[in-house]
Amino acid sequence: MPTNNRRDFLRKAGTLSAALGLGFDTRAANLTNTENDSSSHLDDSIHTGGNFELTILQTTDIHCQLHPHDELFWENNQAVFRKTGGYAHLATYLNKERKNNAHTFVIDTGDMFQGSELSVKTTGKAMLPILNQLQYDLYLPGNWEVVYGKKSMQQLLGSLHAPKICANMYHDLGEGRKGELVFQPYHIWNVKGVKIGFIGYTDHLVPLRQSPNYSKGIIYTKPEENIAYYIDVLKNQEQCECILVIAHLGLSQQIHLANLSETAGVDYILGGDTHERVRKPIVCKYCKVVEPGAFGSFVGKLKFIVENGKVVKDDYELIEIDASKYKEDKAMKELIAQNEAPFAESIHKIVGYSTIPLYRYFVVENPIDTMILNALKWQMKDVDIVLSNGFRFCPPRTTPDSTGNIPITEGFIYDMLPVDSTVRTAEITGKQLWEWLEKELNNVFAANASERFGGWLIKFKGMEISFNAFGEKGKRVQEVKVGGEALNLDRTYRVCACERDGDPADMLCRIKGVKNAKNTTYTLHQVMRDYLASNSPVTPTPPRAAKILDAPQTLLTQVTGVDYSFT
Repeated sequence: MPTNNRRDFLRKAGTLSAALGLGFDTRAANLTNTENDSSSHLDDSIHTGGNFELTILQTTDIHCQLHPHDELFWENNQAVFRKTGGYAHLATYLNKERKNNAHTFVIDTGDMFQGSELSVKTTGKAMLPILNQLQYDLYLPGNWEVVYGKKSMQQLLGSLHAPKICANMYHDLGEGRKGELVFQPYHIWNVKGVKIGFIGYTDHLVPLRQSPNYSKGIIYTKPEENIAYYIDVLKNQEQCECILVIAHLGLSQQIHLANLSETAGVDYILGGDTHERVRKPIVCKYCKVVEPGAFGSFVGKLKFIVENGKVVKDDYELIEIDASKYKEDKAMKELIAQNEAPFAESIHKIVGYSTIPLYRYFVVENPIDTMILNALKWQMKDVDIVLSNGFRFCPPRTTPDSTGNIPITEGFIYDMLPVDSTVRTAEITGKQLWEWLEKELNNVFAANASERFGGWLIKFKGMEISFNAFGEKGKRVQEVKVGGEALNLDRTYRVCACERDGDPADMLCRIKGVKNAKNTTYTLHQVMRDYLASNSPVTPTPPRAAKILDAPQTLLTQVTGVDYSFT
């Protein structure tokens, strides 16, 4: 079947499947999943000379945000909000780029099936026809692709039309034995004999960062364990002109990788996971690093200029998907409406109001997390401290309705908390609490970038701390108070947080060795609904329970030592 006809057939089949309901069958869609397939592109003949341009477009961390949303920008030291994103608007931009650039390659580098009520209620399946309609050319699984379990991840990614790559996810054969790779390790884009090689890596810390049962059956390895091998294959065997790593490691980890000698030979790392907005490539020892934000608000655009079969110049820019500039693509708009229709009433149901903008962008404290903590403490009055994970996902919500307040919908609860975890209580000593805080601070601010996890600082209520973010490891915490009194290292405190599926019975929120751990009858979603029903409108102003002493309270990134700032 000719290339263009085949692509049209797959696109139309995905659209038709969606029109027939969520029971669509896309099992036969993955027709190009071979290690160096290039059949989906315009010209894979031998080099024919002449000059031309190659354009690579990257999205990442969209987290199933279908519609335009309020997006936060940091301009002149203050938050500014604009409407961005939405798959229908993104489709318009991608179609425009394909029309204007003959050789265009579109990739997504993960977190495409988690983050909304629609995705949760369909275990990601509602996203399949939407992603296929966008005609991506390559995918990388993100850290949240495992949220529904390994088998579902394989089925979801297998139902996407384009190839998937990842060189560090292996089948777990049991007892620590590593099987074959779950996905092919690399892919080659061949245009007029000029080859661009892609190697994929996702976060090897997934089993620690998230509920362990999500990734059960998978063994993750560090990229540096095999990246040099695949660079050698692509450069010396496949004769690739450029080598790109597509990654879902987080900006700190990606910078760390770009400074390792094992990465010599790579030109760019096109990254994801930490939602950072790299507007100018970060030049590291062995390659450049970029990351294009989140929620469909941006597209990273990398352009190569080719002369006589050689890449002579590269150029990168971060494109803002301004909802007022890129109008909705009609076909995509209709497809989204069809998939969302069975759940629309619930998604748009208003469950409460806020008097202030809700967002989750600052490293230390945010209104969204403050609202969650206030709800937990309201429900769990008999605990000393409530904890909430340092999540990054969830776009802002800042637009008031006719009441003059900002509506909080059922769908927004899922945006904030896609996993409706059970609330869990336990007892810990002051000494355990202090040591845990030091570990959590190191996870965020470690001087060695390889030690940093992908999330923000853990959030809490009932406790106050002051700390040096960039201080010495193990000595960052300067003061801790619980209930207004200095932390007693020998005293036992009662805490609550969410249960992590697969954690040991004596663990809570990554605190090991807790006592009397018990699940309550509450879930996070239930607590949020009840709290909002009784207290709206709420005003979740961050209370400065966590005081950062060596950086501004409005810190927007933990990345240091390079030419980068979040804007």
